[in-house]
Amino acid sequence: MEKVQGEMEIERWERSEEMSDAERKVIQETWNRVYANCEDVGVSILIRFFVNFPSAKQYFSQFKHMEDPLEMERSLQLRKHARRVMGAINSVVENIYDSEKVSSVLALVGKAHAVKHKVDPVYFKILTGVMLEVLKEEYANEFTAPEVQRAWTKMRSLIYTHVTAAYKEEPPGDSGGSSSWSSSKVAEPLPQT
Repeated sequence: MEKVQGEMEIERWERSEEMSDAERKVIQETWNRVYANCEDVGVSILIRFFVNFPSAKQYFSQFKHMEDPLEMERSLQLRKHARRVMGAINSVVENIYDSEKVSSVLALVGKAHAVKHKVDPVYFKILTGVMLEVLKEEYANEFTAPEVQRAWTKMRSLIYTHVTAAYKEEPPGDSGGSSSWSSSKVAEPLPQT
């Protein structure tokens, strides 16, 4: 069943907490194991995302018709996109001590999705939530400790905050006003993390 998201929940996600050096270290250490299997983990994340939130497939002409998770798993296009997603996250993790580099990487992702692909920004919150669910399941030993969950929750918020900042930038030729994106258009339940 699909669920409409309220503005209050989105606003809460637009503020990210500063990560401590210890949390940055936890992110890097836990990510190293995940990234060793980046394509398979990325595919698992995208399959769960598309199965649980099928409206997200509207942005992917190359695999929006796919319903069967096995078909998705075999899709070369989906695998390619999974590698891109995991590569972007890896760039953030590798540069986690350099806030300018992190901002730059995520701004590029945000701008591409806001301007070129016209993706509703709420899908970044959903996707990062699905990512944390999959990581907790597939890497239970690494991702169940409270300090790891706290660090990754901050990472999720950091990704969402920086990526969606591109949606708030005034497009060239626009005479001001707020973003035309509405988070209330997603009608599926958000993952609980």
